[in-house]
Amino acid sequence: MTDKIWRVGIIGCGAISRNHIEAVQAIPGAEVTATCDVDGAKAAETAAKYGIGSSFDSVDEILASGVDIVAVCTPHPTHEAVVLAAAAAGVHILCEKPIAIELDSAQRMIDACESAGVNLGVLFQRRFWPAAQKMKKELVDGSLGRPIMGQCSVVLYRDYSYYTATPWRGTWAADGGGVLMTQAIHYIDLMCWLLGEPIEVFGYTHSFKHGENIEVEDSAVGTVRFASGALATISATTAAEPSLGAQVQIMGTEGATMTILEFPEGTNGRLIVRSEKDTVETTPSHPADLHPNADLSSINGALIPYHTAQIADFIDALNEGREPAITGRDATRALKVLLGVYESAATNKPITLI
Repeated sequence: MTDKIWRVGIIGCGAISRNHIEAVQAIPGAEVTATCDVDGAKAAETAAKYGIGSSFDSVDEILASGVDIVAVCTPHPTHEAVVLAAAAAGVHILCEKPIAIELDSAQRMIDACESAGVNLGVLFQRRFWPAAQKMKKELVDGSLGRPIMGQCSVVLYRDYSYYTATPWRGTWAADGGGVLMTQAIHYIDLMCWLLGEPIEVFGYTHSFKHGENIEVEDSAVGTVRFASGALATISATTAAEPSLGAQVQIMGTEGATMTILEFPEGTNGRLIVRSEKDTVETTPSHPADLHPNADLSSINGALIPYHTAQIADFIDALNEGREPAITGRDATRALKVLLGVYESAATNKPITLI
């Protein structure tokens, strides 16, 4: 235990900053002391809304303000510059997913933090679902046997305004990809957490619905081979209407399976199937009284408890002198897979992952 109060700065005051601010404000031993955005007025407005003492329009200024930790909530390609600056200043970092849009960039971030002796955590809050924790426990203790097969299915709805309302969204340069990079990465991360190190992928991508508004894919499929010998499939789209949510299923060597479903999007992932030998336990997958197409604000809001759990773990890790539950290195697994799908789709070849 420690009496230290960790001072947290929020860099990037877009929609997801709400999750970080409300999560930190719910954690004993931490407080948000400053906000930062290239739009200084937005930083000031966010600070005033949440009763935060300082706001800045410069990363250097917020790093010099006395913060111990920064939450990086900026667009994907800008993560590296912010993380490198924070590491050089000796400030610990919580970075929104994806860690980067290129593996070389991610590696530079990891190396800089290790050299500086600061913790780097990456937000994959869905690992903190109780159902995900249960699935991981049953894999670790052998209840499912050795995991050999996986399925990741992401069937989501996005309307045109999702892409057109934010100029950088849906571009290769500023978003780094489409449904794989922005939505499916969460569930690919879950699958890699459960199945281990991915070593080969093959895939296809296409834009069936949003091609007039985006450069990137709205749909993708892929196969993944893992170092353990396990095999998995990925299917992902934002062209569904209505949304049917996202699910991850794992099967072990004894034939036992577990399936987690997130529906509506953003809500607590539920264990909907647990089968073993001649026993099958199920819960309703898509209750009739739930509205399928959640808006982005509702999706983000429903995830705040899991942001809180992950950020609380990050604070505990600092107090205990250990790594956080999800490190920068952990975050590269899902990135390798989705970048491999992009390369495979472009070359029509299986891609070996380094």
